[in-house]
Amino acid sequence: QVQLVESGGGLVQAGGSLRLSCAASGRTFSRNAMAWFRRAPGKEREFVAAITWSGGITAYAHSVKGRFTISRDDPKNTVYLQMNSLKPEDTAVYYCAAEGKYSGSYSVISGEYDYWGQGTQVTVSS
Repeated sequence: QVQLVESGGGLVQAGGSLRLSCAASGRTFSRNAMAWFRRAPGKEREFVAAITWSGGITAYAHSVKGRFTISRDDPKNTVYLQMNSLKPEDTAVYYCAAEGKYSGSYSVISGEYDYWGQGTQVTVSS
C-alpha cells in the first residue's frame, strides 16, 4: 500500500520558517515528479511547488517564489519543502503529492498526481 506522510507543520510567527517533510512508502518515487499543494480556509487547493524525478527542475507558485524551496532525497524516498519568511497568507493545509508514472517533467495541476498525503496544518500568526 502506497502512503505519503507529511510532517513538520505547526504554528509560527510571521517571518519565521518551517520545514515540511513527506515520506513515501510502498513504492519508490525516484523516477516520478513530486509536488506540494495547499488549501487555505475557504479556498480551493492550489499548487505550491514541484520537482522533477532528477531534481533538476523545480517550479514554484509566484506567491512563494524566493521564499520556499522544494528538494528531494531519493534514497530516503522523501521530499521536503523549506518555507522561509512565512506570511499569514501562507496559512493552509499543505499536501504532498506524487505522480504515478515516470515523467521527465512536472505538472502544476493536481489532477495529474496519483498519490496524496493526508496533509499537515501550517498556521502563520501576524
